[in-house]
Amino acid sequence: MKVSLRQVVGWSLFAAACLSVIVQLWTFNRIERENAWIDKLLSGHDIAIDKVIGAQPEVRLARAIYLKQMHRYDEALATLNLIIDQGGPELQTKTRYNLGNLYLAQAVEQTEALNFNEALPLAGLAKQAYRQALALDSGFWDAKYNLEVAMRLLPEMNRVNIGDDGPESKKSKLWTTVPGFPRGLP
Repeated sequence: MKVSLRQVVGWSLFAAACLSVIVQLWTFNRIERENAWIDKLLSGHDIAIDKVIGAQPEVRLARAIYLKQMHRYDEALATLNLIIDQGGPELQTKTRYNLGNLYLAQAVEQTEALNFNEALPLAGLAKQAYRQALALDSGFWDAKYNLEVAMRLLPEMNRVNIGDDGPESKKSKLWTTVPGFPRGLP
């Protein structure tokens, strides 16, 4: 039986097409699985770390947002630092924005607890992260807004006179100097 060149090329193309379909199906399945993980994380349920480690950066970003919401700041910070330079400019912008949100949330908590020495560097790191996000996307309104919040937080902490006043007096001086102090965006 003689095999012609046409038959070899035909079977080769068929095998390549089958392989391509298998790869596409596997990729589609991975995308569906990771989208389900993102939905689960954003609805407030954790995903095991072993699943997230090999996942796309978007899944890790969703997990960092979840960790921040659960006040697990150190884990969220570690996760964001792992993906800060991964992905395209849009993902890098979102990562830096969420890093700023993480630092800003910590700065506000420290400020409300009257721990100004801890709050000052956190507010500075938040401003730096928002500026980096804006350097990547100058039209990112949420980052602009939160940068404004961080900038308002820092000068107000410098104005507080930490003298003989009690904690309640210090707290009221801090927050009443800026009427309608915005809390930032999620």
